[in-house]
Amino acid sequence: MGSVGPLVPDRKQPKQPLHEVLPPLLLGTATFNYQYVSDPLNPEVLPALSIVTRTLELGISAFDTSPYYGPSEQILGDALSHPSNTAKFPRSSYFLVTKAGRIGPSEFDYSPAWIRYSIYRSLERLHTSHLDLVYLHDAEFVTPQEVLGAVAELRRLRDEEGVIRYVGISGFPVNTLCDLATLVKTETNEPLDAVLSYGHFTIQNTMLSTSAVKRFDKAGVDVVLNASMLNMGLLTTRGVDAGPMAAWHPSPEGLRKAVRDLVALAQAEDEKLEVVAIRWAMDNWAREGASMGGSSSWLPAGTRAGVNVMGVATVAELEETYRVFRSVIEGYNPDTYSNQKLAQAHDWSLERRDKIQKLVERMWEALGSWKDYSWSSPDPGFVNSRKQEDMGVVPMDDGIMEKYSKQLR
Repeated sequence: MGSVGPLVPDRKQPKQPLHEVLPPLLLGTATFNYQYVSDPLNPEVLPALSIVTRTLELGISAFDTSPYYGPSEQILGDALSHPSNTAKFPRSSYFLVTKAGRIGPSEFDYSPAWIRYSIYRSLERLHTSHLDLVYLHDAEFVTPQEVLGAVAELRRLRDEEGVIRYVGISGFPVNTLCDLATLVKTETNEPLDAVLSYGHFTIQNTMLSTSAVKRFDKAGVDVVLNASMLNMGLLTTRGVDAGPMAAWHPSPEGLRKAVRDLVALAQAEDEKLEVVAIRWAMDNWAREGASMGGSSSWLPAGTRAGVNVMGVATVAELEETYRVFRSVIEGYNPDTYSNQKLAQAHDWSLERRDKIQKLVERMWEALGSWKDYSWSSPDPGFVNSRKQEDMGVVPMDDGIMEKYSKQLR
């Protein structure tokens, strides 16, 4: 297990709002998992160290993971703590995000004892003394009262033990996330720092848009993040009918067929569906989510851009996504330049935006009734497989609770 420093809350400086420290692009590591990659622990199958190192070199200084993502936390933690990275990128140079509360596909434990254990385990796996942001993972699967109790425990860990900086929730159904954000503010008199929505601002599903943003803003949420721009691999040339995703992806066959039609539309314009999907989502959320976005030295001073989380499984995918992101950012800059190269990049970005928008509008026509379709989460009749008598029961044979209990005495 990794070694961490003393758990002492830092109250010397007032906490900055999350949007001042969170960049507009994060590397999501759900792909460091058996659901996406046949053998993520094999460097030849998933070159995680190369991906993480290149991410840092490109200046993408934020990472998103979860204990639910199989070995993702360990893989990410080992890559970040590799000597080749620690020599150049100290812990203070990147932003680390994880989740708590989801144990398995149908197993959830939001009890204070489990949340506390999960946080300490994440500290060990990620080789760090603190977590910059923690979400309650897939909060729609438990009761609102369980969410409130878990939020209280995360804030206690933030205020009393100093191991967390910011607190949020994540999930799939946007309306449920809005309801929970409102509840947290009403019941605790403190809004959430962040809400992570996935699969709801894509070329197929745009429900994380104006009305949702207004509701989150009213609930006092500082940052709303858009994840899974490819809707968990659905919006790709390969699709989800082959490989590890075929067995678990929740999209119905009708939607999968409609997406295959989108592949042909993209190819007719000499485009790849995944490039179109990423460009459209990044560009549009950067603007539509700006009021609840993040900051960056890449942006003009005082400007915020909607935050996107990208998932990749190769260095080539990372560099392609980064190239798209930088082009989006170039469209943000002022439209008058003394530097001809910057002016040309700005104009090209706007031309690219216009071309992609027209293509996506044709894709919306092709999708028909599948436009803005969302599957149920949870499924009707869902029952938490975690038994009531097991809530809060944590492992005692891994030494985690013993180690941190000693540090906190």
